[in-house]
Amino acid sequence: MTRIEKTVFISYRHTNAFLALAISQSLTHSGFDVFFDYQGIASGDFERVILENIRARAHFLVLLTPSALERCDTPGDWLRREIEEALAIRRNVVPLMLEGFDFGEPAIISKLTGKLAVLKSYNGMTVPVEYFDAAMTKLRDKFLNVPLDAVLHPASKFAEQAAKDQQAAAAAAPRVKHRELNTEKWFERGVNAGDLDEAIRCFTETLRLNPEIMEAYYERSRVRARKGDLAGALEDCIAAIQLKPGNAEADYCRGFVHAQTGDLAGALKNYTAAIQSKPKYAEAYYERGCVRVQTGDLAGALEDYTAVIWLRPDDAEAYIDRGTLRAMKNDLAGTLEDYTAAIRMNPKSADAYYHRGSVRVQMGDHTGALEDYTAVIRMKPEYAQAYYHRGSVRVQTGDLAGALEDYTAVIRLKPENAEAYIKRSILRAKKCDFTGALKDCMAAIWKAMQKVTGLLKR
Repeated sequence: MTRIEKTVFISYRHTNAFLALAISQSLTHSGFDVFFDYQGIASGDFERVILENIRARAHFLVLLTPSALERCDTPGDWLRREIEEALAIRRNVVPLMLEGFDFGEPAIISKLTGKLAVLKSYNGMTVPVEYFDAAMTKLRDKFLNVPLDAVLHPASKFAEQAAKDQQAAAAAAPRVKHRELNTEKWFERGVNAGDLDEAIRCFTETLRLNPEIMEAYYERSRVRARKGDLAGALEDCIAAIQLKPGNAEADYCRGFVHAQTGDLAGALKNYTAAIQSKPKYAEAYYERGCVRVQTGDLAGALEDYTAVIWLRPDDAEAYIDRGTLRAMKNDLAGTLEDYTAAIRMNPKSADAYYHRGSVRVQMGDHTGALEDYTAVIRMKPEYAQAYYHRGSVRVQTGDLAGALEDYTAVIRLKPENAEAYIKRSILRAKKCDFTGALKDCMAAIWKAMQKVTGLLKR
């Protein structure tokens, strides 16, 4: 027999803590039994408490903002695990869409992979901060006032006590004010801003309303770094670390700033600190790998790129970078394997095809190399180097007419390329076009002289 249940689990990111608390306070006031991780649960007990409380409650609310799904492609991400658990045991899943969230955005779609893909088909509702009370009425009367056949699993005494502790802490918390909800609104606007200056304005407003929001300092530092304001970015990183020492994101951003300023030792130290705080931080491994390449530590960089691939098996760029390192170590078989994997992950990656073509040339696979260079040209008709290398392979396979076309294409795209003139000159001479060959020789000499003159002027 179906029944109306008044038990709710709230799933959310820390950056939306005020909104989660406000929803909890509103529903609790209306007689609902609400669980959400308000104070934090000891790491050793976290999984047990969270999963048991999802199973013990009929309704599952997930707070969705532009930043909420950012880490959902990271193995072990808890927001993802919570959603997947609720879907698997057929709870009444209600997506609450907040400031700027849109299931149709490419950045959102890219995170809704695997079991999460069905989330966008659920009937959700928008929660405008300006009309929060009206939204809560709609939530209670329409989305939670539904008969359910869900099989609820009583939580253990331990998980039930943990829930009571969280509820008591939430009940003792001051009632969330509109100013606090506005803080989160401005933060999400910053995350969703397409313009860097607008993003900085939004994060600055967030910090004006609440200077204790560590994530706002972190996000503003990232934007400032992209604008080239490295001093401001570093200042924000330090502020974030002071608010929350040992924060992986702040250490990561500080490492990025140090790398941009050429302080590679400092960057390595910060990226390593980020990884120690968050051992599955794929971005930190990737950036540390890039720095290690610059310092000549190829073995260390290879380990870091391998860690990225383990954490994000669909990361085409990590495969390309590891493939490049393997090529530097003359591991052609490994290099070919990585570039092929990158193409499998991203069939539109012209760079992956280009690099694989170069490896196939070294391995004597001229047919494969021609296919790869042709794929590059099909995707990027202005890719001069692809024409150049395809021309070289065509010479080796005896297709002189095709090679002549390719070198002509290089000259059209890069008129300053002296080598292309020389290559075309040789082909023209073989075809007894001595006038054309002489013109190309003279052009090559002239281009080379211009290049030398330009270097001397520097």
